[in-house]
Amino acid sequence: MELYNEHVDYFFLLNEMTKTTGQTFQSLQIYVHEPLSENLDHFQEDKEQLLQLHQIFKETEKDGISKKNVLNMITSFIEETDLVVEGIANQDIQEYSIYLNEAERTASYIHEKTLDIINVELANYHELSVLIDEKVINTKKMGTAIIIAIIFLSILFAIWFSNGITRTIRRLTKAAQEISSGRYTGKDVTVSRKDELWFLTKTFNEMKRNILESVSELEEKARLAQLLKEMELKSLQNQINPHFLFNTLNTISKTSYIEGAERTSDLISSVSTLLRYNIGNLDRQTTLKDEVEIIKEYFYIQKARFRDRVEFIENVDPSCLSTPLPCLTLQPIVENAFIHGIESMAGGAKIEVHIYQQDEMVCIDVKDNGVGMDQKTMNRLLGKEEESDFISSQNGSGHSTGIGMKNVRDRLLLFDKESTFTISSSIGVGTKVSIRLNRG
Repeated sequence: MELYNEHVDYFFLLNEMTKTTGQTFQSLQIYVHEPLSENLDHFQEDKEQLLQLHQIFKETEKDGISKKNVLNMITSFIEETDLVVEGIANQDIQEYSIYLNEAERTASYIHEKTLDIINVELANYHELSVLIDEKVINTKKMGTAIIIAIIFLSILFAIWFSNGITRTIRRLTKAAQEISSGRYTGKDVTVSRKDELWFLTKTFNEMKRNILESVSELEEKARLAQLLKEMELKSLQNQINPHFLFNTLNTISKTSYIEGAERTSDLISSVSTLLRYNIGNLDRQTTLKDEVEIIKEYFYIQKARFRDRVEFIENVDPSCLSTPLPCLTLQPIVENAFIHGIESMAGGAKIEVHIYQQDEMVCIDVKDNGVGMDQKTMNRLLGKEEESDFISSQNGSGHSTGIGMKNVRDRLLLFDKESTFTISSSIGVGTKVSIRLNRG
């Protein structure tokens, strides 16, 4: 467009100079025929306008012989017109007639020369216009290519964006199908962008974890309920007419006391108390005071058997005795220490029970200096491996409850979820069972 405007302006200037030259010559002719001041003024105006166009044409950027010829001819034309005016003023008809003819001939030369210049410029501009047309066509092609590329990239972006949405939906669908089939342990669905699908996926993952926790809790409760039923069944199996058994034991105890066998009477009384406590419902709640009393009775019976081979050390904080806990928690631990810890020792055996308060927790430690146990056995006792009910009638003798350590731990955790049950032991050194309870 700049080249076009430049050529058009140049053509207009040449045409304007030719037209103004003709008007100036016509004004001169009118003045020659009627030498009036008004006609002279019209001539001077046209001449002045021609001079201005001459100056503008001279300042144009185009150079060449044609331009110089036109400039020289316009200069000659103006000089000749001035001589015509001077001849009219001198009333020299012959002189101004000659210069008038010369001015007419020069004006025709100017007209022809400007036409030649315009023709040459138009020919050159035609070649340039072809190049411009090619540029325009190439620009159109480039614009079309850019539009097609934009459309293609937009389609690719739309496909990528939609796949990002559908991919997440497919993952959620697959995860939902796994949950519906009962598989809750699959990996969480992940989303890279934080949008509505991210919030939906996060909620779905939380729902899956909550379902998994609920199922785990239900399974654990069902397992504990089954365990309690088994223990109650075992307790019922041991209840062979308990009232008859207790009445018989009381009769034997009184008879022994009457006959002077006070030690035998006390021993039978301890057995009666122990059996009465053990035959009750395992799901009932008791206190540390009752548990300590029962292990004293149990140790009194075992003392009659082991005599000086074993020593029982009791260190109990009275302020802790009101702490609630499940029935038959301490006795199975002491039984385990007797049967698997010190039963095979010829002498120097020792069992210690320490009950004390630490911060907001009630601490119970049952220690023995028996044979100890390895890590695998501890894992079995803590339920980390199968066959956790390690205490049984096949190993050792003299047990009364038949309740395993895993049963004690499970009932304790069911009673108080914040409680802890740990075992530390070394072969040949001894074993320590530690319980931590919230102070109720």
